[in-house]
Amino acid sequence: MADYEDEIDQQNQPFIPKETALQALNTIIQLHFEKTLEKKRAIDHQKKKLHKLFQLFFIFLAIIFFTLSQPSGRLHCRHCWAPIVLLSFSHLFFYVSVAQTLRCINGFKYQRRCHKLTLGLATHKLRFIKSRIAAGDFLSSGGGGGGEDEVSASAAAWDLEVPYQEPPDSYFGKFKRNWALYFGFLILLYTFMISFSVVVLCF
Repeated sequence: MADYEDEIDQQNQPFIPKETALQALNTIIQLHFEKTLEKKRAIDHQKKKLHKLFQLFFIFLAIIFFTLSQPSGRLHCRHCWAPIVLLSFSHLFFYVSVAQTLRCINGFKYQRRCHKLTLGLATHKLRFIKSRIAAGDFLSSGGGGGGEDEVSASAAAWDLEVPYQEPPDSYFGKFKRNWALYFGFLILLYTFMISFSVVVLCF
């Protein structure tokens, strides 16, 4: 009796066209491929913005450096607070701008990594399903109600499911290193400019 019920369930099992199953995975692959390219373009745009910020900031520092280096008698040691305040505010503004841009870059990089991992999983499953279809594992039998160009929906359900992938927690270590690198560079630059201002005006 149980065998008869299993046979009835197998006969009533839904089937989907083989091309539909493959097209579903191809659609997922195309979607995540386009998302990967979109995030790459966004990252490139933010990097150009970051490079422009650095260029403008170094031009500003060069002007300050040139002004302080001039042997004029207008600025003395008692006036050293003026370039120090100016440099402090300029470095603070630059740090906020860089931090915001880096946050965008890191966010786009994380999303791009997720799409690349999901794209890789979908591509792997597409190859796996094609190999199983070629071997006849997914093809329905004649008594099951499906044709030779149909795939068992229950058999292919797991293989057609492509969950959104996320990188491991260790991936965030790369972002932290970038933050530390930029912050350390900014501190060194700020220390050098303040020291230079004091030495030029007071010694």
